[in-house]
Amino acid sequence: MKKTPLLNIALSRLIASLGHGDILLIGDAGLPVPTGVELIDLALTPGIPDFASTLQTVLAEMQVESHVLADETLLHQPPALPLIEQLNAQGELGARRLMSHEEFKQLSRWAKAIVRTGECQPYSNIALVAGVTF
Repeated sequence: MKKTPLLNIALSRLIASLGHGDILLIGDAGLPVPTGVELIDLALTPGIPDFASTLQTVLAEMQVESHVLADETLLHQPPALPLIEQLNAQGELGARRLMSHEEFKQLSRWAKAIVRTGECQPYSNIALVAGVTF
């Protein structure tokens, strides 16, 4: 049995397969998923699972070098933004890059996978760029 809190087999497999520089995107329920990008759909009902819980669980298992947010995330301040800012201040998210929401959706084409949450607060999205532990 695993020691980390992540129990979802598909998500754990994905994180184990990430190489340096690969992108894992965690998105709200409305974020479009480009054709050809793997989708790990965790959404059960509006709000379940929420973005913040999903992000914290992924970070328990993934080494992150940097992250990307849409400018609109800072502008509209979804409920998970204080957690993102806290994790950023603690160095859990590495360097930050900002871009427009449209550019963020274009970036999603390059993601190894998108994790869809049940979050229904607009702009609750983050792109995590995999780092290395050595």
